[in-house]
Amino acid sequence: MMRRGFRLLLALMAVVLLGGCGSRPPGEEVWAEVNGQPILRAEVEKYFQRQVSKLPEPLSGEEALGRKLSILKGLIENEILLQKAAQAGLLASTNEVEARWQELRAPFSDEEYQRQLDSEGMAVAELKQEIHREVSIDKLLEQAVASGIEVSEQEIADYYEQFKEHFSYVEAQYHVALILVTPRDDREIRNLKNDNARTNAQAQRKTQLLVQRLRAGDDFADLARNYSEDPTTALGGGDLGFFPESSLAESHPALRQAVQRLREGQWFGPVFTPEGYHIVKLLEYEPPGQRELSNPRVQRNIRELLQGHKRQVVEAAYNERARNQARVVNYLAAQILEAHQSSP
Repeated sequence: MMRRGFRLLLALMAVVLLGGCGSRPPGEEVWAEVNGQPILRAEVEKYFQRQVSKLPEPLSGEEALGRKLSILKGLIENEILLQKAAQAGLLASTNEVEARWQELRAPFSDEEYQRQLDSEGMAVAELKQEIHREVSIDKLLEQAVASGIEVSEQEIADYYEQFKEHFSYVEAQYHVALILVTPRDDREIRNLKNDNARTNAQAQRKTQLLVQRLRAGDDFADLARNYSEDPTTALGGGDLGFFPESSLAESHPALRQAVQRLREGQWFGPVFTPEGYHIVKLLEYEPPGQRELSNPRVQRNIRELLQGHKRQVVEAAYNERARNQARVVNYLAAQILEAHQSSP
């Protein structure tokens, strides 16, 4: 068995690496076609190299070939959807691509951003091409799949009855957002303005300006995205998510007292801890006990959950139908099968 496997691997690599026979059109190395649109070996190799460069150990020949086949499958699926987006007039515009690109690069300095690109072996033009494909496919799926998904009141009630115990809390739950300003230089800062206080005086001034803007009615989440120096929550609008009261007890006493004194929608700050200056906002508070179906939050959470489940199923069905409607030729798969059949 091991001898035969070795001979099979040699046959596979001879076909894939040296060119194969008859199953691939002449000229450039085309590994697949979607409605006549070629997908080149070079594109598969590019993604493959990005993946294996992050692996702790090299792949065996068969593992590498299997991974390339998987990458090609994903590229075929993306090409099918991209073509459907073009047919529907939903290709991303230059402005949409530029806006998404600016959003991606905003948290980084020019030097850091270039390092990120270099580490991926990617140029700006190539990244924008990737963004164009991603935004185009998102627009297609939003129109073709997400816009038609509905969840009935009966479905919400049925889910609640089935999983009623999930809506019972032993202790109070706090949903908190945070803006943090640190009095030190930190290269890990990730906010849209790339704004970083480097001294205690700068941190105090920045915090006071943020407090003034909040008092003037500025949106807390927007300020967090633009100015918070907490690298894990800034881009999410400072959202820390829900956590139980027992977890709150583990936080700094000044922060714990600030959160516990707030009502939903209120913010408080600055609160100073060794980490820096904090401004906290209580987004939601859930008391201990059973939450009933009449609770609007319960209904909202169940609706969003069921919408997500339905979207996964409908999107998978949509992708499968799109694949069935497309004319796909996978030359790499054919080459692998040819090598298998020719192996003694």
